[in-house]
Amino acid sequence: MSEEAINTTVNYDADELIAEAVGQTGFDDFGKLPFREGLETLLQTYDNHIRDPEGRKRCRDRVVMQLATRLKCENAFKTIPAIHEQKITAPIFVTGLPRSGTSALLNLLVAAPENRGLLQWEVQFPDPWPGCEPGQEDPRYPYLVKALEETRNSDFAKIHFVDADTPEECVLLHAYAFTGVQLGFEIMLEPYRSWILQQDLRPMYAYQKQQMQMLNWRNPGEQWMLKAPAHMWGIDAILEVFPDARFIWCHRDPQKVIPSINSMNKVVMHMYAGDYSHIDAGEIGRAVMEWYALSLERGLDMRARYPQELFVDCSQAEFVENPMGVVERVYQSFELPLSADARAVLQAHIDANPKGKHGKHEYDLAEYGLTRELIAERFAFYTGDGRWPISE
Repeated sequence: MSEEAINTTVNYDADELIAEAVGQTGFDDFGKLPFREGLETLLQTYDNHIRDPEGRKRCRDRVVMQLATRLKCENAFKTIPAIHEQKITAPIFVTGLPRSGTSALLNLLVAAPENRGLLQWEVQFPDPWPGCEPGQEDPRYPYLVKALEETRNSDFAKIHFVDADTPEECVLLHAYAFTGVQLGFEIMLEPYRSWILQQDLRPMYAYQKQQMQMLNWRNPGEQWMLKAPAHMWGIDAILEVFPDARFIWCHRDPQKVIPSINSMNKVVMHMYAGDYSHIDAGEIGRAVMEWYALSLERGLDMRARYPQELFVDCSQAEFVENPMGVVERVYQSFELPLSADARAVLQAHIDANPKGKHGKHEYDLAEYGLTRELIAERFAFYTGDGRWPISE
């Protein structure tokens, strides 16, 4: 099939996608947060780069789903006043380079009964099911459980294991605002990459707070704990929207991080975009390296402007070697009570989740147009700074 035929068969016209979402939901109010520019930029990026017919359809269907979910969330904000009464107090944001232990650390912390994570089923279905009262099981939940069980042997599961109750990244909530990093590969492609780099992130985090209030109304929590490497871009915005926020910053040698996140990016691109062999793998690989180097530069620069007691640093190696020690340090630094019951639950989680439990993925640095020398040069600002625990 020619590229022209593909574009005709699966189109990315914003008005058509909006009309589909309105037709699906019966709602037409997308709320006050601007979204049209981000939507059109995202659609243009898909249209420019995705040629595989099934990939084009998957990405198009995903955007329609995002639009429909946004409509349903806005309806909930308007019709359930109790959502706006929810207090989100002193949330903790886990961030740092991807593949540095952020997911494993968050999964462990959220195992404690007092801690509240943003769960996989919630980022898929943040809108309340009609008539479903707080605390009741969402009727969509068991279907997601079954769907995720069917992916257990996938390449993605070896890289990033998920089930319906696994804590997930905040970026999946940001996507409903039609900003943020989306699925992670869009930020490597133009025009979305250039557009997102120019955005003020405060409205996005204000929207995330609304979403968290809605989720807290559905299933109340005590101590919110959140995660995303993308939070490195948003330290200023987070502290404006959540003035009492704290941060855990995970560190790892970029020589381990960059090939690993490239491997993950490759799997995600294949899952959604299909065959993307027409895109130069080296260009994508170098774009991935640059994105995370820039994220780290911006993030470390921003955190330097705030009291350092807002931050706890840990290395991936330290977490692997002594996970309970990292937990104890986090609790002590942020003056959180660690009960005997919570400690027992945390230790049970550690015992049940050894490193590599869900399989190991392999990667080849040259496949991504990179060398150890390129990575070393780009991250010298980080590896040469003795403040950061990155040795392995």
